[in-house]
Amino acid sequence: MKFIAFDLETTGTVPGADQIVEIGAVRFDGDQVEAVFSTLINPKIPIPAGASNVNKIFDHMVADKPTVDTVLEAFTEFCGDSILVAHNAPFDAQFLLADYKRHEFPTPRGVVLDTLPIARKVLAGLANYKLGTLVQHLKIPAGQFHRAEEDAVYAGRLFLELVRRVSVGGQPAPLATLVSLTGKLEFRFPVIEKKPKQLDLMSLL
Repeated sequence: MKFIAFDLETTGTVPGADQIVEIGAVRFDGDQVEAVFSTLINPKIPIPAGASNVNKIFDHMVADKPTVDTVLEAFTEFCGDSILVAHNAPFDAQFLLADYKRHEFPTPRGVVLDTLPIARKVLAGLANYKLGTLVQHLKIPAGQFHRAEEDAVYAGRLFLELVRRVSVGGQPAPLATLVSLTGKLEFRFPVIEKKPKQLDLMSLL
């Protein structure tokens, strides 16, 4: 099964107001990692201490890094029409969508699957469903958390384990089954179209 797992680190929790400081995406072909897209991002605002305490990303680390508007098109190209996987996917998707809309860039075309509700159904009865808890429960090899590339790898490994547990006869579960396990309708990023630029008449006078 081929898919891309992705994760973000941000300055806070409000899409459009808080900003992305790191994007990590990992392309899987079954258990094998085929390619990685990973970059720190200059949010153009100070990173709050509370966010840095979690993700260990500090202002000096992003000062010379690209801004999100120079990264989005490359991220879209990396994702293409692949299935996209994230843990608590709506959080990451809303942040990305806010920037895609702001800068009017094309969005990835694949279905977005959220491992959080899938895990709640497949692994019922756990104390919580944080990514770290699930990784530990499933004995997925892990190091640090709350960095985008590493968490994308963990989300991908988690997804593979969940798919195995709902597969029948050794065949991966159909996409429709995985979507149904999220408890929501199929989600894809909307198509973003560039708006025509208004002619500045004053500049012509």
